Amino acid sequence: MPHTIDADIDFAPLLENIVYFIDEGIMVADNLGNVLYHNPAVISLLGLEEDKVIKKLNDIGKFNLQRSLLKAAIDAGEVDAAGKPSGNFISFEEQFKHNDGFKLIEITSGLITSDRSKNRKRLILFRDKTDTRYIQAVLNPEGTSLTTQDPRMLEIIDRLRQIAPTNAFTLLQGESGTGKTQLVRMVHKQSHRASESYVEVNCAAIPETLIESELFGHVKGAFTGATSDRQGRFQAANKGTLFLDEVGEIPIHLQAKLLRAIQDQEFEMVGSDKTIKVDVRIIAASNKNLRDMVDDGLFRADLFYRLAVIPVTIPSLRDRPGDIPLLTRHFCKHLVARGYPDNVTCSDEAMRMMMDYPWPGNVRELENAVEHGLICAIDGRVSTESLPQDIRDYSRQSETHQNFIEGDLEQQAKEIRDALQECNGSKAAAARLLGVNRTTLWRWIQKYGIDD
Repeated sequence: MPHTIDADIDFAPLLENIVYFIDEGIMVADNLGNVLYHNPAVISLLGLEEDKVIKKLNDIGKFNLQRSLLKAAIDAGEVDAAGKPSGNFISFEEQFKHNDGFKLIEITSGLITSDRSKNRKRLILFRDKTDTRYIQAVLNPEGTSLTTQDPRMLEIIDRLRQIAPTNAFTLLQGESGTGKTQLVRMVHKQSHRASESYVEVNCAAIPETLIESELFGHVKGAFTGATSDRQGRFQAANKGTLFLDEVGEIPIHLQAKLLRAIQDQEFEMVGSDKTIKVDVRIIAASNKNLRDMVDDGLFRADLFYRLAVIPVTIPSLRDRPGDIPLLTRHFCKHLVARGYPDNVTCSDEAMRMMMDYPWPGNVRELENAVEHGLICAIDGRVSTESLPQDIRDYSRQSETHQNFIEGDLEQQAKEIRDALQECNGSKAAAARLLGVNRTTLWRWIQKYGIDD
């Protein structure tokens, strides 16, 4: 049943009070861009001083709103958005720096009419989408498989969100398969360079003799086989982002040239003395500890400190086991979308084995294990026998290890000596005989002081 309205109520003051207290920003302007009204939420959402008075759309302190509105209308297909605006409502997003991070505001605008005036007024609505976009980035940034609920990973994502709008050089370090590439793609897509080129270079996959040409390009005749000029990755990434994956693999004799290209944004193509200038944001990653490589003389200290303006260490999957069930569900959804059955369940014992496994291949190995489990599921259920051999072997070794360490110390030492003697001192064979890996056997030898 519809509500009845009291005809004696004056709605103008009532509506103004409602608009004053709501969280969404509301602004009204005339056709010349003069701001006629805005509620306090606009000031808060745009991060302006509390006593700020907004008089013009082109001067709100953070960006030129009038120009943004015009661009959004043109992008929406309005040919003469400036001269004859259609008045249709359009929505777009505006990102700007705020404190130590950034804000993402969704702006919706259109022309409205009033019975009291023939001139149409522009209504502009502001909504804060920063947290929404953050949640999207955490759960599935731009369609990647980066999924986490680990506090350290969430903190890393938050830090990368803060630096995304800047041009700061960033170095991501961590084991292979931890999601460094997905994080770099997220940074690019949340940066001001998102509409420009994004170029990835796996430095470990390029032969040492070709890496200089691959990065900086070459001119015709620079070397045998150089039949024409060819631009390098720096030129391809001009105005955008260049991701140098496994940067520790770059030969030390090329690191000085790389440093200059990064620091001065200029270089010469192989076989040329003509200097080329670029505008490239550099993000690097390595599964090696570059600081240790600096100490060992394998990586230039000046290059390291230039790359590591913002150093970020990505934790391995074994250091965030709480993500394993979450990632497992995430990968299952992707596999179902690829045609795998959607009614497969996982036994508690199989999940326990996955939670206990150290995942040397990290998230990448987990993704493969999930697919293996679905393929080898029995009657729609992933059991322990459905899991990859490495996970099952590790579980058996862990049980052997646990039973072993709970036994008598002298008996343990005797069993190790007997195994080594039976295998003629071969640690690999003795480890197999004891049902453990070589690393575990080595630790036991050290623990009990057993002579080789």
